[in-house]
Formats: sequence, C-alpha cells, structure tokens
Amino acid sequence: MSRNDYNRRNCDTAHVNTSASSIDADDRLADQWPLASVLVVDDEPGMRHFLKKTLAPRVGLVRDAGTAEEGAELFRRHRFDLVILDIALPGMSGIVWLKQLRDEGFAGDVILITAFADLETAIEALRAGASDFLLKPFRVTQLLNAFRRGLERTQLKRENWVLRRSLSQRTPPADGLVGHSIVVRGLQSALHRVAGVPSTVLLTGESGTGKELAALALHRLGPNSFAPFVPVNCATMSPALIEIELFGQAGWTADGRKSHDGLFVYAQGGTLFLDEIGDLPLPLQASFLRVLEGHYIRPVGSEHEIPVDARIIAATSRPLADEVAAGRFRKDLYYRLQVVEIRLPPLREHKEDIPDLVEHFIATLAPQLGVPAIEVTRHEMEFLAQYDWPGNVRELRNLIERSLIVGSLNVSALYKSVNHGQNTTPATHGTAQPTDLQALEKQHILAVLDSVAGDKTRAAQLLGISRRTLERRVAEWAEAGARSS
Repeated sequence: MSRNDYNRRNCDTAHVNTSASSIDADDRLADQWPLASVLVVDDEPGMRHFLKKTLAPRVGLVRDAGTAEEGAELFRRHRFDLVILDIALPGMSGIVWLKQLRDEGFAGDVILITAFADLETAIEALRAGASDFLLKPFRVTQLLNAFRRGLERTQLKRENWVLRRSLSQRTPPADGLVGHSIVVRGLQSALHRVAGVPSTVLLTGESGTGKELAALALHRLGPNSFAPFVPVNCATMSPALIEIELFGQAGWTADGRKSHDGLFVYAQGGTLFLDEIGDLPLPLQASFLRVLEGHYIRPVGSEHEIPVDARIIAATSRPLADEVAAGRFRKDLYYRLQVVEIRLPPLREHKEDIPDLVEHFIATLAPQLGVPAIEVTRHEMEFLAQYDWPGNVRELRNLIERSLIVGSLNVSALYKSVNHGQNTTPATHGTAQPTDLQALEKQHILAVLDSVAGDKTRAAQLLGISRRTLERRVAEWAEAGARSS
C-alpha cells in the first residue's frame, strides 16, 4: 500500500502545504522517509496541529495528546517509533513522563520541545533520556532534521537487534549458490528474475536444500538489500508466543511483560523470511493473510493497526496442497503465498555439483574452525556421488565439518550403510555400487541412529535434517513393514 493510500485512510492526520518555500525541498524527498508511527504531546492545540500537518505526509501515522497522562494511555494501546514531547504540561511534566517511559523499556527517540529553557533544564532532559532538544519557536528544517536523526537511530537499533539475533541463533549460510549444473543455473536464473519485484515468494523443497540461502539471495539481489533480513522458523517458535513474536505487543500484560516490537516491525523496509510456514498455527493464519492483503499488523493488546512495509518470503518442506486437503492450512492463504513459487531441488537431482560443494565447504569452514583443509580423493568423491543424501546439502555440509574436525573425510557411517554393516574403507573396497538408493538411505539413517543409541535429536543433527523429518521417515518404514507383514 502506498504512503498516500495510508494517509487517506487515516483521516485524523493533516497534510502540510507542499508549496511552502521552507519545506518544498524536503517534500521532494517525502517518499524516502520510512513508514513510522509518531506521538505528539503538547498542551497547545495550535502546536499539535502544526506538528501533525508537518509530519503526516512523511510518516505512516501521527497521534497527538494534550497531556502526559493522555499520552500514557495511547502508549498502552499502541506502539510508537518516536515521541515529540513538550516539557511544560498540565499535570505530569514532560521530563517526569520521559523518565517513566525509559523505566518501562521504551527505547525509541524522544524529542523534547519547550518555550522556556536554561542550561539546567537541558541537562536534566538529557539525563532523563531525551534524544534531542528544541527551543520554541523553531524552524521546520530544525524539526525535520531532528526527526530524521531520530528515525535513523531507531532503524540502526533495529538492524543491530537483527544482527545480534542472527549471530546468537544460527550460523550464517554461505553466500551465493554453489554449482554449475543445469539445475543450479536454472535456480539462479529464477532468483535473479524474481528478486527485483516485491511479490510474495514461496520456496518449496525438502529439508536441507537451502531455502534460507535462496531467501537471502532474493533479499541481497533486490532493491532493498541494505535493509534488514529477518529470518524466523515457525516450527521452532512456541505456539503460545508466535503471535507476539510476529506482531508485537502493546502495553503491559497481566504477567508483567512490557510492550515490544514484533518481527514485522524489525523487518520494516526489508525482508521477513518465514521458514516452515506450514507449521504456522491455524488461528494465526487468518491474521497473517490479512497482513499480506492489507500491509497492516495489529500488535497483541492494541486497538490500532501499524503499517508494515516488508517483503514476505515463505518456505516449506511439506507440500502445502496436502496440508490444505488435510484441513491444516488455509486454502486462501496458500493461494496468496503462491504468487511466485520456486522449488529448491534435492541434492540427488544435481549430484554433479557435489565436488564444487565439497570444495566450497572446505574453503569456508576450515578458516572458521581454525583447522587445516583436508584432501578428498577421487575414489572418495565418487563414493559421495553414489549416496542419496536424504539431508541434502545440509547433510553434506555437516559431513565436511565433522571431517575437518577429525582431519580426514569422515564417511564411516556411509560405508557401513553401503556395505551392510561391514567395517570397510575405500582403500579395501574402492567404489561400491549400491543398487537401491532408498535402501541405502534407510540403512544410513538406521546406522546413524544406532551409533547414537537411538537419540533422534542427535541423529537428526548428524544427518542434517529436522527431527520431524527423521520421525516421519521412521514412521513410513514402520507402516510399510506392517503392511508387508
């Protein structure tokens, strides 16, 4: 939704006269201002009207209040990026309320304005947590410069939060798509073709095929590559908290949690990547559909909507059409996500890329681990090409990482599977030729499970697949065995 559409919808915000010479130059840059929500608190109606008229064409939403108490009430029902606050207010003063805001965890910028100020007042304002200080009467350019600095600081805080979250929760994937096969070249072509358009993208493919890497490539190849890339795995998030994590929360809850922004807000201007979208709880799917259609979110506990400007990329390792047929996924959301669908091929469909992938992982992981690179012989590489890789590229990467740690290619479990449990090495048997790839996959998974005494979580980590995928494979084998008996 465009900024003009948003302003027309919010009829309580006023527009500035763009022909005024003092702001004409800045109006030419109006579309470059980020969508943001602003609270103006001043006891003078004329000043509130002026501030709203100046800021409304440049931001997403402007609310106003005449006292700190009214402003506090708005804060309990809404999320704001920035506050413009008068010091001299009836009732609670602006500085006292600013201290309360900081104590309650508000980290956004607060610009204090006043008609009467001295050095002592300015020092007190800064100690209370003011980001900027304007003395009335001030020029429009002074206000806009302070406002722009505040939004830039807010954006920087969000990007730093995203970076800390990414570093603490996951290992960044390798940059780019590795390989020269027709399959990989076709995938690269599709990503380049889609990256420049803002349409929603659905990435499909088995676990471990690199869906997050493809989403990151779409982000980096797009026009907003400088903006945040926020990944979230729906399968690992608590169903009870996923709505708050995505949409945020306004005000204080009964258990004492304070308000905070959701992942949609942190992704403003950039990309929100929702992995395993099929695990999104059914009640939340309706809310997510409304976001895709209206570009608004409503934080938990809020009566107001917040505009969002983030590209949505979703991914799934399960066929969503089957989930729709089973009643676990909304049909209308499936069609809305399926605007552009890109399939990530399993590694068994482009095994000619295995040498390139092995070389890439060794070159990337050895410096990270602080260990010397290993050499992979021709016979070992041929053996790797025979294996079916149920965990796909992730399983291959995990194999190379383990091999770098022990100092040689660690394929003992693979050889055990190929040779039906015999303790062999490539030096004694050369290149084995299994005839049933599905049987090889089953033997390998069972061998890994046996090596960790049946610990499915550990086995899934070693295989490079999710525990859910592992359990599904084991259940399928058990069901097939029951039918055959």
